[in-house]
Amino acid sequence: MDVITTAVTAALTEGGTSAAYQMLKSRLLAQSPRVNEAIADLEQDPGSVSRQFALSDALAAAGLAGDRYLRAAARNLLDEVERRKPLQAAAAQLPGANHAVMQVFFATDRLDTGDRHPARQFGAGRSERSELAYGCCEISIPRDHRMGELESPSLLRLQFRADPERHVVLLRTQVAPRDRYFSTLAEAIARTGQNSALLFVHGYRVSFEDAARRTGQLAYDLGFDGVPVFYSWPSQGRLSGYMVDETNIEWTLPRLTTFLTDFLEQTQAEHIYLLGHSMGNRALTRAAAAVIGSRPDLAARIREIILTAPDIDADVFRRDIVPALAIAGNAVTLYASSGDEALQMSQRMHGYPRAGDSGDGLVVSPGMETIDASNADTSFIGHSYYAQGRSALADMFYLINQQLRAAQRFGLHEVDSPAGRYWTFDE
Repeated sequence: MDVITTAVTAALTEGGTSAAYQMLKSRLLAQSPRVNEAIADLEQDPGSVSRQFALSDALAAAGLAGDRYLRAAARNLLDEVERRKPLQAAAAQLPGANHAVMQVFFATDRLDTGDRHPARQFGAGRSERSELAYGCCEISIPRDHRMGELESPSLLRLQFRADPERHVVLLRTQVAPRDRYFSTLAEAIARTGQNSALLFVHGYRVSFEDAARRTGQLAYDLGFDGVPVFYSWPSQGRLSGYMVDETNIEWTLPRLTTFLTDFLEQTQAEHIYLLGHSMGNRALTRAAAAVIGSRPDLAARIREIILTAPDIDADVFRRDIVPALAIAGNAVTLYASSGDEALQMSQRMHGYPRAGDSGDGLVVSPGMETIDASNADTSFIGHSYYAQGRSALADMFYLINQQLRAAQRFGLHEVDSPAGRYWTFDE
């Protein structure tokens, strides 16, 4: 990693408030829109190695990585860290913490870049192969992990690199041939106490690495007694990639549908939970509807379809998607929030409300339980409350692990509206 990226990452984990960082950042933002965007993406998750690489690539493309003035400013910033080395040495003498390792299975139609670094192996492009890539990842969860957090290096704690003892880290990725993948997956599911699996489909602005880390964190925080699996489609992983992501989520639909069918046919999982977030719900809902319509024998094993912050036209969702999902009696839960700034941006772009937004346009429909998550703890953009809000995670815990319906779950109270009954979190 170049010295400028290293300095920016260190400063962001500290909070990005030092004068040396502000000077470096102002110089960088004046040089290149692509660098500007890469810094904005890294600010959202400084621990994401793929976002660090994206900044490094943007600097190189703009011809800034070797700029002697910028490099000098970066070294000045890192010199501030050097002066804290005595504290770092003292911290190193503290007893080391243990960490858990979560194994998560994956399927992806992203382009295999040929880079063996786990954060760069699958890029933002579409796979050129007709078949998906399959495999499994190992994700570290630190012993002192806080529910909902994706722990990352922090300069305040003098952490300069991802450490499995302290951070949620994608440790390794192993690709497997299709037949071996499904046989291994089936065996892993059969060994679980509930013969269960959780399939997660991520949303907009998510890299393969980010999807893997999030899946491990979700499974760990949910105490999921089953096998976590994620499907990673070619999201660009950056703020300006929205329109490309919209195109790619449509492109991925038939591949996700095929994978969901294969997953149901090739394993004997009796309790399958589908979890979608944001734009990923566009493909997940239609893939699930296709399987429910064509293979009801397989779809009967889908115990719950959980839709968090779906970036789908609310009228289309209400008219077409909910009836198609509920026709066979499969349980469907929608989490929506009026504080979701990403969906508010999507509404401005499309001109119509999104299914994941609450307020006056909250989608309440027969065959689906709607949870207004506006009162849940949220991230700074309000779009990851499903994974970062303790209330939402706790609610999903009881939904998945105890199969409790909304009226039975602690912390929710019902609201009767002209459109029907929905639930909201206690304040």
